[in-house]
Amino acid sequence: MATRLDLAPLAADSARSYAAPAIRSQSARLFSRMRDILAANLSEMLDHSPEPEQMIRMIICEMEETLVHARASTARLIADHKELLAAREGLRKIAESWHEKAELAVSRDRDDLARQALVEKGKADARAAEIAAESDALAKSIDTNHADITRLQTKLSEACRRRSAIRARLESAENSIRLREILNGGALHDAFSRFDDLERKVDAAEGHAEAAALGAEPEPRPEDDPVVAARIDAELEELRKKTARPAA
Repeated sequence: MATRLDLAPLAADSARSYAAPAIRSQSARLFSRMRDILAANLSEMLDHSPEPEQMIRMIICEMEETLVHARASTARLIADHKELLAAREGLRKIAESWHEKAELAVSRDRDDLARQALVEKGKADARAAEIAAESDALAKSIDTNHADITRLQTKLSEACRRRSAIRARLESAENSIRLREILNGGALHDAFSRFDDLERKVDAAEGHAEAAALGAEPEPRPEDDPVVAARIDAELEELRKKTARPAA
């Protein structure tokens, strides 16, 4: 409690603004759009879309952009909420100060000053109550936005996962189609028929080569020449003598 009756700052304190800090935009349209996305039947949208893959890409891009703006907007709301809490605490201290001044004025038999101090205390209490209500409402909005952001993030993750799975399945199906077209198409049969024609040509060429060899005189062997045979016999005899091997 103050030790002296000092209500000189009364006029200055009475002129003090009890208004809460200006609350920045809560981006109501942004979160309304986010809730529209959450409530949308994406499957129905894709069924009626002439280009489902392009629609999926657009939806995912919109989800990502909405999440970025939603997080930024929620961060601003959190900052506003902190400012409201600080303002409410400031008003509580102001009300306590006026209460002390009123007590001091009563102790000095200055009911007139005590009455003025209580009036100012009532103003501070009233504004603090208003700010408390605004702060509670803002806290609920922040909690709701957090829940919506979490849900949208979950849907975005699911959409990305399903898009990847669908792409993999589509690529596999397209590869399968191409392979079956090759296996069952006329080009493959035509290629193998050409192999058959080529094999028949090779068989015919080999047959001609074998036929050309028929009736031809065999190539003379060296051992059939009498001179060569006599020379070989002489050399063989010399080898027998060296090895002391009797003739057969």
